[in-house]
Amino acid sequence: MCLIVFAWRPGHAQPLVVAANRDEFHARPSLPLAPWEDAPWIIGGRDLQAGGTWMAATADGRFAAVTNIRAPGQPAGRRSRGELPERFLRGQQSPGDYVAALADHRDEYAGFNLLLGDRNELWYLNAHTGRPQALESGVYGLSNAALNTPWPKLKKAREALADELDQPAPERLLMLLADPHPAADHELPQTGVPLEWERRLSSIFIASADYGTRASTALIRHADGALEIVERSFGPPGLLGEVRYRHPPSR
Repeated sequence: MCLIVFAWRPGHAQPLVVAANRDEFHARPSLPLAPWEDAPWIIGGRDLQAGGTWMAATADGRFAAVTNIRAPGQPAGRRSRGELPERFLRGQQSPGDYVAALADHRDEYAGFNLLLGDRNELWYLNAHTGRPQALESGVYGLSNAALNTPWPKLKKAREALADELDQPAPERLLMLLADPHPAADHELPQTGVPLEWERRLSSIFIASADYGTRASTALIRHADGALEIVERSFGPPGLLGEVRYRHPPSR
């Protein structure tokens, strides 16, 4: 997952609203959004290469997502970052306890940002700083640096999300995730990759033959416990499919 914008609003009718794009090489195998066969309370996509997930939720209120930190030359981790959301969603540990325990052995993984929570709290951990952070109400953005790092695509997506919060709807969230326009060269961050890659990675939605946005996901958690998730999957030819999940199911 390479771009997540989200609103955390405890006490609101929709306390959690998330719009996220997962960017990855097209050759990496994965499964689209669905309840997991071996853990049907978890709803999300699955990585078939290293295991785990980039973003998933449970019907009873838990949520987790991970992004990598773009830092060329950083050591590879001994363990897959995709297990970080999975372990939280399979367990019963509180969000704060989970990230506090993880902070002590975060060097087992390549650089990551972890976002996770339940109906009552939302936490963030950046592997480079190692300081768990309980998030207050607000609108946030996360890509491949730290929380709210003002990369052009993150600022654009965060502002677009803020404009939708009066009446958030999955279709509108997916629309903001579909923006293919790259940033101007003078706005590009310098993250250690070649200029061609900085340009390619600067758009909210990335399309190319070998690497790009593989999934766009809109998630809305309602105060009454209802959960809506819509995911669109993409490949080099374009849209591959759409999955809609709601709990409890609409009548």
